[in-house]
Amino acid sequence: MIEVEGLTKRYGDFTAVDALSVSVRPGEVMGLVGPNGAGKTSTLRCVAGIIPATQGTVRLGGIDLAKDPVGAKRTMAFIPDEPRLFDYLTVEQHLAFVARLYGVADWKARGESLLADLEMADKRQLLPAELSRGMKQKLAIACGLLHGPKAVIFDEPLTGLDPRGMRRMKDVMRGLAAQGAAIILSSHLLGLVEEVCTTLLILKDGRAMAVGAVEEIRARFAGDGATLEDVFFLATEDAVDAPRA
Repeated sequence: MIEVEGLTKRYGDFTAVDALSVSVRPGEVMGLVGPNGAGKTSTLRCVAGIIPATQGTVRLGGIDLAKDPVGAKRTMAFIPDEPRLFDYLTVEQHLAFVARLYGVADWKARGESLLADLEMADKRQLLPAELSRGMKQKLAIACGLLHGPKAVIFDEPLTGLDPRGMRRMKDVMRGLAAQGAAIILSSHLLGLVEEVCTTLLILKDGRAMAVGAVEEIRARFAGDGATLEDVFFLATEDAVDAPRA
């Protein structure tokens, strides 16, 4: 489970995230959407423990991130939109390195399964420079999922993927949720969010404009027949008077 209570992040006098509280239960995929500058990146980085929150509490798998950062991070994976890889490690060596960090004894079997799911089984001896942008993204995903995290954060996971890769990535997210992972998916691709996510968090100016099940938010803002794009614009336009979650 991912639990966020009263999360606030300030940069000097600027408040990027303002008293945000939200939870993602096992098996849920929460879509995080908002206009540019809404506070999505700061929220993700605080939840992942990349930057410290100014105030508030984050718990990953029931472990307080501030009190036990190593223990909390062992339960999660953060998949950024720009893969960070080691130039002189092959695909297989990346997996071996991550396995040592997390103490994954059966990493070869896990790695083979992940590479097969991501259609990279024939790339294991290649270096990052020999991979396409989409393949690099897949390698980052395989490394992130190798230790079986129960909390997973995806930041624009379809960047650089071709249509086949996109379909595979959707299947991976659904599979993780079915296995009990709590997932946050941040994306500007509202069609992806609508297709994969069960719950939704809409941010604007660092505040939650709506939190809840996708269908509940759709009905609140625009009616059952509305698209998620309709909901997004209604929830983030300045004139909105609808109650916040």
